[in-house]
Amino acid sequence: MHSINDKKKSFLFLPRKRKREKKMATGNGNGGTSAGSTSGSGLGSLAGSANVGTSSGNSSSSGAGLLFPSIVELNVGGVHYTTTLSTLTRDPDSLLGQMFSGRWRSGQQPVLMRDSKGKYFIDRDGVLFRYTLDFLRNQKLTLPENFHECERLKQEADYFQMAEMRTTLLAATSAANALARLPIQQPTSSDVSADENDADLIAAGDIPSPPAELAVALPRSSGYITVGYRGTFAFGRDGLADVKFRKLSRILVCGRVALCREVFGETLNESRDPDRGASDRYSCRFFLKHTFLEQAFDMLQEAGFHCVASCGSGTASAGTDIKPGMDSEENRWNHYNEFVFVRR
Repeated sequence: MHSINDKKKSFLFLPRKRKREKKMATGNGNGGTSAGSTSGSGLGSLAGSANVGTSSGNSSSSGAGLLFPSIVELNVGGVHYTTTLSTLTRDPDSLLGQMFSGRWRSGQQPVLMRDSKGKYFIDRDGVLFRYTLDFLRNQKLTLPENFHECERLKQEADYFQMAEMRTTLLAATSAANALARLPIQQPTSSDVSADENDADLIAAGDIPSPPAELAVALPRSSGYITVGYRGTFAFGRDGLADVKFRKLSRILVCGRVALCREVFGETLNESRDPDRGASDRYSCRFFLKHTFLEQAFDMLQEAGFHCVASCGSGTASAGTDIKPGMDSEENRWNHYNEFVFVRR
């Protein structure tokens, strides 16, 4: 026979025991769910840690969508990029496609890190990565004029396992080399005499002269273009460098949009221009994709422009706070120059 006190004790402890059993059952259910999601995604620990361990199996596309946002921020060698998840996974066989989908090949160690700001970090050339990203976006390779880093770009294509990009780059390089090896034909004496004979026949009326619209070159529109830059001189640590080189941060271009596009072509960067309208307007928000001042001058001279004015000024840097990562000596030599070109 149980006493009344024993019955009270069992009655008091019964709800607590049921709550404990219910909590344990719920914990086992969550554990099963998390284990399933980890094995299904392949990169389940990515959101909470910097390094990612190997997964036991291939992940599904829905798992990649849960792991990565639709807009992905990258830090490639210190250069920041923002793109979409669909662009990064457009080539599923590439290294980027494997990184951001979770479908890793057997025998590969998936390691994906984040920087201090939470961006996905890739330890490669940040400047050349723009061509890799453009190829994924447009499925074609567009290189600027006088591009001299084809070999390094091949290495980037090999690293990211982008076979189609490497094939396109090899074809473009071979075509450029073949064109450069073509001999320049000099006019022979027979060619000169033939041209003189043709001129005599045209003058005699035996051969009709070409139409006037073909014989006369179309006149080029006149106008002004202003080129400016902010720069300094590159100094070594504590002024130890023996040679000081010019250091430009950006070459700015101002003028009529049609003229700027005609002169600078593919080297003109229009990403900071808010008005993408008619070409008859003016803009002061253009800049060049390179920092070679003489290359800009050559392109202006080839288009028929000549310099009519220039000005320069130094910046008052005394007493101002130096930006992080900037040398005090370089900050002291900051200057801004402008050059005005005209074509009449």
